Amino acid sequence: MQSQPLSATEFEAIEETLLKYGDDYTILNTCELDGFFTALASSPEQVDIAQWFPAIWGGQLPNWESPEDLKNVIELCTRHYNVLALQLAEDPAAFAPRFEASEHQGQTVTLAEEWCFGYLRAIAIAHWPALPAIQAALLQTIVDLAEQDTFELPEDLDVAAHQQQVADVAPAARALHDYWLSQRVSTGSCAFPHAHRPDL
Repeated sequence: MQSQPLSATEFEAIEETLLKYGDDYTILNTCELDGFFTALASSPEQVDIAQWFPAIWGGQLPNWESPEDLKNVIELCTRHYNVLALQLAEDPAAFAPRFEASEHQGQTVTLAEEWCFGYLRAIAIAHWPALPAIQAALLQTIVDLAEQDTFELPEDLDVAAHQQQVADVAPAARALHDYWLSQRVSTGSCAFPHAHRPDL
């Protein structure tokens, strides 16, 4: 299993491929993809790449211009998935969601909305069952941000409150991973899901 973190250049290569083959129904940036993989790596049961890879593209694979495009994006995606799975399971302090940044009325604001939307995409394809109240509240932290509009922040945005919401996302994601990990361990399942390169 490859677990070498991606370089900035490799993230750029993924983003270029997402934009090249994407549309309104696909994941279009690495922030959303990072959230998507975080939820997959945290899920109660492993989701096969034959399910999650097409989901990146809105459920239907693109018409690849070359086999190399497909090969490269699969390799980079599976590597990033595996890095996140390993971090969450064995070194949660190293886990840091890949958020965006924007300027808002002269301030730099960290945005987690795209990441959270990606997280919810993965929950949908992984079919998470209902959560206990504590974990449901943690998930609501992510849901609330996913429902906000990142294209135009309101002029009256409470920046401090918004940034606190963003700061709560990583601890919520770690706690949700730990909850499902405890469930997997108690049933004797794999300690953490990870991706394999498939024949798609």
